Amino acid sequence: MRRLICLLAMLPAVAFANPKETIELLFAVKSIEEAALAPDGRRLVYVEKQHNADRTESRNSLIYALDDAGAPPRRVTAGNGTTAHAEKHAAFSGDGAQLAFLSDAEKARQLQLYIAPASGGAVRKLTSVVGQLARPRWSPDGKTLALLCIEGQKQAAGAVEAAARDAGEVAENIFEQRILIVDVATGTSRMITPAESYVYEFDWSPDGTQLAYVSAPGSGDNNWWIARLNAVDVASGRVREVFKPATQIAVPRWSPDGRSIAFIQGLMSDEGSTGGDVFLVPAERSTDEAKAKAEPKNLTPNRTSSPAWIAWQPSGKMIFSEGVRGRISIGTLDPASGKTETLWTGAESIGAGGEASSLALSADGTQSAVIRSSWTQAPEVWSGAVGAWQQRTHVNAALKPAWGRSESVEWTCDGRAVQGWLIYPRDFDAAKHYPMVVSIHGGPASQVKPAWPGAGLSFAALAAEGYFVFFPNPRGSYGQGEAFTSANVKDFGYGDLRDVLAGVDAVLKTAPIDPARLGIGGWSYGGFMTMWTVTQTTRFRAAIAGAGISNWQSYYGQNLIDQWMIPYFGASVYDDAAVYAKSSPINFIKAVKTPTLIVVGDSDKECPAPQSYEFWHALKTLGVETKFVVYEDEGHHFRQPAHIEDLIVRTIGWFDARLK
Repeated sequence: MRRLICLLAMLPAVAFANPKETIELLFAVKSIEEAALAPDGRRLVYVEKQHNADRTESRNSLIYALDDAGAPPRRVTAGNGTTAHAEKHAAFSGDGAQLAFLSDAEKARQLQLYIAPASGGAVRKLTSVVGQLARPRWSPDGKTLALLCIEGQKQAAGAVEAAARDAGEVAENIFEQRILIVDVATGTSRMITPAESYVYEFDWSPDGTQLAYVSAPGSGDNNWWIARLNAVDVASGRVREVFKPATQIAVPRWSPDGRSIAFIQGLMSDEGSTGGDVFLVPAERSTDEAKAKAEPKNLTPNRTSSPAWIAWQPSGKMIFSEGVRGRISIGTLDPASGKTETLWTGAESIGAGGEASSLALSADGTQSAVIRSSWTQAPEVWSGAVGAWQQRTHVNAALKPAWGRSESVEWTCDGRAVQGWLIYPRDFDAAKHYPMVVSIHGGPASQVKPAWPGAGLSFAALAAEGYFVFFPNPRGSYGQGEAFTSANVKDFGYGDLRDVLAGVDAVLKTAPIDPARLGIGGWSYGGFMTMWTVTQTTRFRAAIAGAGISNWQSYYGQNLIDQWMIPYFGASVYDDAAVYAKSSPINFIKAVKTPTLIVVGDSDKECPAPQSYEFWHALKTLGVETKFVVYEDEGHHFRQPAHIEDLIVRTIGWFDARLK
C-alpha cells in the first residue's frame, strides 16, 4: 500500500473494526462496465473490469462476445488471448459484420483503435496515436470511424482523475479533445474539429456527412458547464454553431430524417450525471432571422422526472430513460405530439456504458442490452425487448447480499414531496433498536438508485455491519423534474438539509432506530453537506466527510472546475461573495460538537485537499474530536484498492466506536 498521510487530533485509543466478510463481498463483485448489441439484436459484447487478486491497482478490462443464447463467452482481444490488457469501448458496424474496439495490447496504457470480424478472426490495428482515445463510432456507411482523441496526453482524462502536480511557473494545463476520423480501409486519419475546442460527445448525421458534437473552448475538465452544440462537415471541416444553451446539455442525437438534433438540457452539476428535459432543435439554421433565433422545442416541459438518456427509433419516435423518485423508467416519446408511453420501471440501476442509464439498441429499436444492478442483484448483462430482458451473463451468480431488505421512503418538507431509500441491517430483529447512518449523495444533481455496492466508500455496506442506512434524495436531486433539481440554487445547505432532517424524522417513525445513535456521511457534495450538517445541528453522534467543501469562498480559487458554480450561485465569488459565505461551513464552525472523520485524496481536482485541511484545522483548534486522512496520488475517485479497503475499514470503525 502506498503511504497514507494520517493526521490525528484528539482521537481516543479505539481499535478499528475488522469487517472481513463485508470487505471480501465488496471486492468480490465483477464490474461490468459496457454492453453493446449487434444491429440484428442477437450477438452482444460486454466489458468486464479486471481486478488483481492482490488488490493492487488495475486499469485492465476484458471484452467478451456472446454469439448465441446459451453459448459460452468468447474473448475479443488484440493480444495473445491469455494476457489481460485495457480493452474497451467496443462498437458494432452498421451491418454487424465488424467490431471496433480500443486496446493497449501493443503498449501498456496507450490505447489504439482495432477492428475485427464480429464473428471472430484476425484483428487489424488502425491507429498509432500518442495520447488518449475514447468512444469509437462507425459512420452509417461503415467506411469510417470517428472517435475522441487527446493528442500528447499520457494522464487519464477527466475531472475525477488525480491532478498533475504543479511545479515551476503555473499555467492552466489545457489539452484539446478532438474528433479523429479514421478511414477503415487505409487507416489514414485526420482531426476534424478545431484545435481550440474540447469535444465531450458526438453523433453522426444519418447520411454520414456531418457530426453533431458538444464542445467548449479551453480546459476540458472545467468548461463542460459552458459547452455548446455544434456541427462539423466531414468533408470540408466547416464548423457551425447549432445551439448555445442557458444551462448544461448532453446526449446529442441526430434524428433519422436528418432535420433535427435532440439533446437533454438542464441544471447538471457533473459531466456524465445527466438529467433535465428533452429538447429538439433544427439541425440547419433557417435563413429566416426570426426562426434562426427561436428557442429549441422542449418536448418534456413540466415533467416530474429527470430524463437521462435518449435514442431515436426508425419510426421517428424516441426511446428514453429517466430517473423517477429513486427509480429508473424507460419509455417512448413522440416528438410531434409530446406523448410519452412507459415501457418499464424498476427499482434498480441500468446502463450500457458511456452514458448514464443508457441502453444498447438493435437497429430497429426493438431489442436492447443493458447492465442491471440492484441492492439484491449484482451486475449482470440482460438482453431482449425492454421489460422482457433475459439474463445473458452470470459472472456474479455466487454473490448474495449481506445486508437486509430495502424500502422506498417518502415524506414532505416545505410543501415538497421528497423520497429516499432505507436499507435494513442484516439479520434484522424487530425487537431491537439499531443505530442508523445517513448517507448524502454527491452532485448535487444526482439521484440515489438501488445498486449493488461496489468497492469504495459504500455506506450501503454498513447495513452488513448492523446499521440501518438511509439515502435521502433531497431538493437538488434528480427524479422529480427541473423545478426540484434547481430548488437549491443559491441555497446550498438550507432547504436540502431541512429535507434530510425531515426524512430522518419520517424514518424514525417507521423503523426501530435509536434516535440517540445517528451518524451522517457523504462524499463530494455529500462531504460538504456532512460538514454543513455538523455546524447546524448536534443531532448526529458521528460524521464522516469525504472530499468535502468547507469554505465556498476559498474553494472557488482552489478547484479546477469553477465553471460549475456559476449556475448554482448566480455569480462568481468575486461578484457576489455573500452568497458563497452564507453556505460555507467554516463560518459556523464554532457550533460543531460532532466527532468527525475527514478523508480526501491529495490530488483531487474537484474538491481539493485544502478544503479538508481547513475544516480539520478548525475542529482541532476548537477541541472537537477529529481525525484526518489524506490518500496519496488519489483524485476525486479513488483508484488504488488498498486505499479503498483502508477507507472502508476506517469508516466502519469510526461509526462502530461511537454508535454501537
